[in-house]
Amino acid sequence: MAAFTQQELVSRLWDAANSLRGPVDPADFKAYIFPILFFKWISDNWDWEHARAVEEFGDDLTEEIEADYHRFVVPADAHWSQLRKVSENVGVELQHMLDKLQAANPERLASIFGDVAWGNKERIPETSLQNLIDTFDGLRLDPDSVSHDMLGNAYEYLLGQFADESGKKAGEFFTPRSVVRLITKILDPQPGESMYDPACGSGGMLVEGINEIREAGREIHTLRIYGQEVNLTTSAIARMNLYLHGIEDHQILRGDTLRQPKFRTQTGLARFDVVIANPPFSLKKWGGESWGNDSWGRALWGVPPANSADYAWIQHMVRSMRPETGRVGVVMPHGVLFRGAKEGEIRKGMVESGLLEAVIGLPNNLFYSTSIPACVLIFRATAREGRKGFVQFIDATAKFTKARNQNHMTEADVESVIDAYRTGEDPDGNGGLQTRVVPLSEIAGNDYDLNLGRYIRTAAKAGVNVETTLEELRESESAFDMARDAMWERLKEAGYE
Repeated sequence: MAAFTQQELVSRLWDAANSLRGPVDPADFKAYIFPILFFKWISDNWDWEHARAVEEFGDDLTEEIEADYHRFVVPADAHWSQLRKVSENVGVELQHMLDKLQAANPERLASIFGDVAWGNKERIPETSLQNLIDTFDGLRLDPDSVSHDMLGNAYEYLLGQFADESGKKAGEFFTPRSVVRLITKILDPQPGESMYDPACGSGGMLVEGINEIREAGREIHTLRIYGQEVNLTTSAIARMNLYLHGIEDHQILRGDTLRQPKFRTQTGLARFDVVIANPPFSLKKWGGESWGNDSWGRALWGVPPANSADYAWIQHMVRSMRPETGRVGVVMPHGVLFRGAKEGEIRKGMVESGLLEAVIGLPNNLFYSTSIPACVLIFRATAREGRKGFVQFIDATAKFTKARNQNHMTEADVESVIDAYRTGEDPDGNGGLQTRVVPLSEIAGNDYDLNLGRYIRTAAKAGVNVETTLEELRESESAFDMARDAMWERLKEAGYE
């Protein structure tokens, strides 16, 4: 039985975060809180495992026998109890302990504690660090005190709170749970399958995929989890997130997915059953100069423009989809549905491939990083029965509730969208959500424009066209700036100043 309730746990953890308020920027709370939480969890679990070993073997217990009881090697001088004995230069000693833990578990814990300079008293004064440690000291995080579900829920709560505190910076590591749940329910990961997020952030989409299987009462431990993330701190948070949710079999690698994908085979990119992501919108300087001869064959329908990586992410994910069983769900800015020039040609190839299954228009202002309209694109290697040669459009722009900082999709909103996706019919009956299954010939007749307003009248009435037109204007201005800069460079090369 748990030693405290879910609410008590999240309250204590939030108290720990608040102990940093003042000297530490709230946007940086996560970099300090999660490593301390993870260190305490590892130490408490080691003690719990040790007690089980002693209970079963008593005086006959040997180091070799006990090693089988432990998930992690915890050196005697790298345990939480040793940290509590330190009274001076606490940050320096903490750093040494975390380094020793990582070195003792190189395959599982390398770099997992991030890159915080714990000994830098300018960044975190010793009194603040000591207060943080004191707050965690009263928490027991072993299995008898906290279940994986409780701890995982608390971790998700903290991520949400840190996102609120971080403002637009939150977009780098946090996707609204309603959007994550929508995509994972549509893709429906199954036991024994592989799931991959090439821009995994804090791992929320991967965790939600696991939750979908768990809630259905199915075995979660056969789902194989993979992710890549460019940011060191965020990739470390993702790994901790998965461990605290009870997921041991996972591989999260750090690196730039578009320039150097980490999951490869001898013949090309690794393939996965479920590919899911919320990549950064319209990323510039993404490495497009090498995609004309991409080593991994990802320019399936063309090379994306240099000033926007959106279609690079889409093509990378589709290329990573397993033949026959693969499904892809990706969050994109609305502009990918209509932007012209290079993207228009790529979009044509994408539609004609027959892999695009659905376009779902999301409400405005759901995301921390941007207020522009977003959409979800769904791809399938094998079309559902009766859907070959069609693309489904779902207008969910009105399915939201206003919240403090962002709009919010309720569980009922998410279920409405999923119902529409599964049946191809409007579940509301009142125009609040509409869907239509459109033949490819009609899309071709619209010059492969995927804007929802062309296929669902309420989408145009909801004002989506205004938003997308503004985004198109911004894209045009960006293209003009690039052309002007290129012109000046050529003039300089020709000897004109």
